[in-house]
Amino acid sequence: MLVDAPPAVLPSRRGLLAGHRAFAVLLALAAALRVVTMLGYRPATLYWYDSYTYLDTAAHLAPSAAFHPIGYPLLLRALLPFHSVELVAAVQHALGLGIAVLVYAVLRRRSAPGWAAAATVPPLFDASFLRLEHAVLSDTLFIFLVVAGLAVLMWSPRLSVRAATGAGLLFARAALTRTIALPLLLLVVLVLAVRRAGWRRPAALALAGTLPLAAYAAWYAQHHGRFALSGADGVALWARTMTFADCARVQPPPAEARLCPNGTKVDAASEYVWAPGSSLNLLPGDRFGYNGLARSFALRAIAAQPLDYLGEVARDTAIAFSWTPIAHPARTTPAFGFTHGRWPLPDQPLVGKVQREYDPDLRGAESVSPYADFLIAYQYAAYLRGPLLGAILLLGGVAAVRRPGVALLPWAVAAGLLIGPVAVLDFDHRYVLPVVPVACLAAALAFSPRNGPGARWSRAR
Repeated sequence: MLVDAPPAVLPSRRGLLAGHRAFAVLLALAAALRVVTMLGYRPATLYWYDSYTYLDTAAHLAPSAAFHPIGYPLLLRALLPFHSVELVAAVQHALGLGIAVLVYAVLRRRSAPGWAAAATVPPLFDASFLRLEHAVLSDTLFIFLVVAGLAVLMWSPRLSVRAATGAGLLFARAALTRTIALPLLLLVVLVLAVRRAGWRRPAALALAGTLPLAAYAAWYAQHHGRFALSGADGVALWARTMTFADCARVQPPPAEARLCPNGTKVDAASEYVWAPGSSLNLLPGDRFGYNGLARSFALRAIAAQPLDYLGEVARDTAIAFSWTPIAHPARTTPAFGFTHGRWPLPDQPLVGKVQREYDPDLRGAESVSPYADFLIAYQYAAYLRGPLLGAILLLGGVAAVRRPGVALLPWAVAAGLLIGPVAVLDFDHRYVLPVVPVACLAAALAFSPRNGPGARWSRAR
């Protein structure tokens, strides 16, 4: 006599949601904050001249000769048919929520369920993230791509060639959004090698990450005559060396000697790029036309004065750990940037061009009460203070020691994101924000079982 087998017991939808209730509440509150931000500052925050350059490049896709690669304009190009910078801000706020979802999902997957929701609190609720997502800048997309690349690599203990390839493509896209991701790609490959992931997975990641960059560099060469991703990397590194270079010790050749410090004083290394009196800007022509010469001088200065260089990098990196945010350079607002006011569009030809071609309804931003009133009060409490960031990084370091197979990668990437921008140009509070979700991801793993599921990578068959 045949007896019917009992039906498989599947978890109910209510049961599935109950396991994620804390995160669902956090996500809903964070989404509400982003709605308030969009209502409080309309249509979006635009900065001269970065935002307008991005929007102009999106309308006329071509590699920028200076600082901005093509990754972010590609997102803006996808949104061009809607002709709305307000929609750009909305998409970026959604990406901000997506960053937290990725962090949470990875931690639930990799044996840290108890701390998964807590790890998403800083990127969800820090007012600096609200401001950044609301600005027409590349940072939010960059953070999302880096976290997505890590999520692909960390999703399964058995790392496959396919996952490594997908992560390589994501890191390549991140590098085409902000070139600081270039050393991250190398760093990730090195961590994979150290963790004995075989040779196929690091090779697949390196190849998938390199080919898009090479293709873009070839396109760049067609427009600007040199195989590169940017025309400003040498100028940026030169500015970094202006805080310590001593040409009596560097002894540059005559062509490079024109770039020696000339006594011009500024309050941050990056200001040398723009200071009218700096040696670079006293040379005839466009400053970025001397990119190769500036790079050669900078590398020579670093080789001649390595300890001075490392000291400057360490000193500026330490700014991230101050309790009260330090303006760097002094003219900038490092935090607490929500204010009352109206910000008219700059009277520049580029602005009119962007109005005609990207958003005909583009107008100057303004604060709107009572939403702006709330955000102005909120930001003073909702700010990740420097010592707390230091504690998160320290916990991530503990996790990297306890569970190197899973925590070493995000902690190394967080450290690279913190130090990298300072090493190649200067400190900026904006540049610290990508560190936060990655560092939180690593730190949460410090509380998970050392030998729990997914404690290390293993080779795929």
